Amino acid sequence: MFLRTGRWCARRPRRVIGAWLVLLLVLGGAVLAYGRVTSEAVTIPGSDSQAALDTAAAAFPGPASGGQPLVLHTGAEGPALSGDASRAAVEQSARAIAEVPHVVSVVTPYEAAGAGAMSADGRTAYLSVGLDVTGRDITPELSQRITDAAAPARTAGIEVTPGGDLGAAVDRPDTGHSELIGLGAAAVVLFLGFRKAAAAGLPLAVGVVGLVASLAVIGLAGHLMDMPSSATTIAAMIGLGVGIDYTLFCLTRFREFRGAGLAAVDAAALATATAGKASAFAGCAVIAALAGLALGGLPLLHALALAPAVAVLIAVAAALTLLPALLALLAPFLGEAPPHAPHGTDRGDGTEDGTHGTPEGDSSAHGWQRIAERVTARPWRHLFAGLALLLLLAAPATRLEFGQLDAGDKPAGTASRTAYERLSDAFGPGANGPLQVTDSLAAPAAGPQDARVTKVSAALAGTPGVASVSPAGIAADGRTVRWQVTPATAPGDPATARLVDTLRQDVLPAATADGAGTAHVGGAAAAAGDLNDRLADRMPAVIGTVVLVAGLLLLAAFRSPLLALKAAVLNLLSVAAAYGVLTAVFPWGWGAGLIGLEGPVPVPGYVPLLMFAVLFGLSMDYEVFLLTSVREQWLACRDGRRAVVAGLASTGRIITSAALIMVSVFLAYLLSDDPVVKMFGTGLAVAVALDVTVVRGLLVPATMALLGDRGWWLPRRLDRILPELDIEGAAHTRPAGPDTAGSDATTVPLPTR
Repeated sequence: MFLRTGRWCARRPRRVIGAWLVLLLVLGGAVLAYGRVTSEAVTIPGSDSQAALDTAAAAFPGPASGGQPLVLHTGAEGPALSGDASRAAVEQSARAIAEVPHVVSVVTPYEAAGAGAMSADGRTAYLSVGLDVTGRDITPELSQRITDAAAPARTAGIEVTPGGDLGAAVDRPDTGHSELIGLGAAAVVLFLGFRKAAAAGLPLAVGVVGLVASLAVIGLAGHLMDMPSSATTIAAMIGLGVGIDYTLFCLTRFREFRGAGLAAVDAAALATATAGKASAFAGCAVIAALAGLALGGLPLLHALALAPAVAVLIAVAAALTLLPALLALLAPFLGEAPPHAPHGTDRGDGTEDGTHGTPEGDSSAHGWQRIAERVTARPWRHLFAGLALLLLLAAPATRLEFGQLDAGDKPAGTASRTAYERLSDAFGPGANGPLQVTDSLAAPAAGPQDARVTKVSAALAGTPGVASVSPAGIAADGRTVRWQVTPATAPGDPATARLVDTLRQDVLPAATADGAGTAHVGGAAAAAGDLNDRLADRMPAVIGTVVLVAGLLLLAAFRSPLLALKAAVLNLLSVAAAYGVLTAVFPWGWGAGLIGLEGPVPVPGYVPLLMFAVLFGLSMDYEVFLLTSVREQWLACRDGRRAVVAGLASTGRIITSAALIMVSVFLAYLLSDDPVVKMFGTGLAVAVALDVTVVRGLLVPATMALLGDRGWWLPRRLDRILPELDIEGAAHTRPAGPDTAGSDATTVPLPTR
């Protein structure tokens, strides 16, 4: 199938390229018409915070968006907001804001409904803006129109800053500069490897096409589900990296076949049937690992998994269709790998040639061969050294605790951060994340003085850590009561999470009429805590599933239970090391200033979970390409140590180049202002760097040398069950001879010079 697909596309390059251009135009037109949508809303089915939200929404109808704050502030030299001139300007602004499309209500601090929205010194206040759309549809343009409508207030010397979803809309990160820097670094690596502009530019072109298509698809999917902005960034990060890497593997194979004398169409078809097939398998492994996140049972995880999965799928599709067309069309400009002796053969000087189609600079391949020989000669020493390094880096991960980010963790100068600081200074840190407490009564309340209502109000007000409690709001039917509880601490402060637990476990059960669990605690801080708790509960199942699926895929690919187990264990160690670095840099703050952070920041629970799935999938990319070569060598010589040396020599340079590109792309995202994006950039870059150096360079050859021929042991019963996948299409590149005569396999002999 892969051979036929590659040949069909290579024979019709203009048709295939035209189809991709049409696809990009259609997707681009759809984005222009409907827009790319993201949403930071989090739904946690079955949680206490979700129950509070649903109960309040049903009993107290209001704007779809809730009240979005538009913060007003005057400095010490400015007019007081309580003055007549300021009031007139603010009320005029409120009337103008009410005329903006999608605005359904504006509450000022001068009316009864806005009581408490002005600070004691009269220098800070906020308007509550209600919209008929949710956070998903609050666009930067809508937020800007609302802010612009407050021009009378600004003319009067009042600073106007959007907060909440309005602030988040204008603060959505722009990572375009990160992508450009990542592409620039990849271009340098590729040009140094190929020394030809066309060969260096081809992986970049295919990667960019996949990136544009995937971002468009993900942006359109945001209309159907809540798609966090960080999901789009992570998808760009992963999609660009794997798109360039997969193209690099296929291009290297194509140049080998061209160097062996094959015509451009045949070389493109064979590159698709070999490296393209391996890339497809590796991409499916990444997607399978991401699919394991479905066990988390959270829409947020579904979105965070879907976005990079779409990017990887499109990258694989481009490598299998667009790339062979471009290879055939640009063949005269891509050059070819110099001829070489078949790997595993004697070169006539008593040494074995382990190179296999490496680009110019075979000294690099021989360098990897020397490393492999040194490691396999003293495997125990190198095994212990590699394990010690990974365990040392992983040690901080034992103290990793999930936390929650709030607007106070945004970069200084952003609208969200400014609004957060204004409200915190004027009303206390808890004003940025009030808790919503609801209680469902068996019989309607007689009024605010109902004993059941006053008992809960008094219990809430008397709880340590509570700054204030609003008057109880009673629904029209009298059966639902709502309180707004303002903590004394910030939303992301661990003390706020402890307060939520205290209210749920002690205060409300004792204060409610029957303690039957009809009271719920909601709000952003409560929802973040519920999210982290849910993720912590589901993490063992998700990790176990991802490891099992990855192990089964490797077992099917390489027909060796021991090698599949070895790969799973080593991948776990490299992920643990990445977690350790993540813990040291972010919660502990080691070197935080070097990556643009002001100090320690907490790690949300979904970050390690998504990192695990992505890293396990990406590490399988390099495992597939390395073990494919090692297995091919072992089948030829049946000598475990020689196979490892030759396999690492033949793949070391290309895997190193691919990893260097991936690390460059990930590190470029450290320039983003979003702490979550920095977390992914740091964790992924560290893990890939460790994977290609410590794991592939030390631990894999050391363990395989220790296993020897036992590493390829396969029980007979399992041998009969497992399919022959032929991951890199070796059947297509066997030299013509007695071993292929009469075979039913579609074999294209590989000529040699």
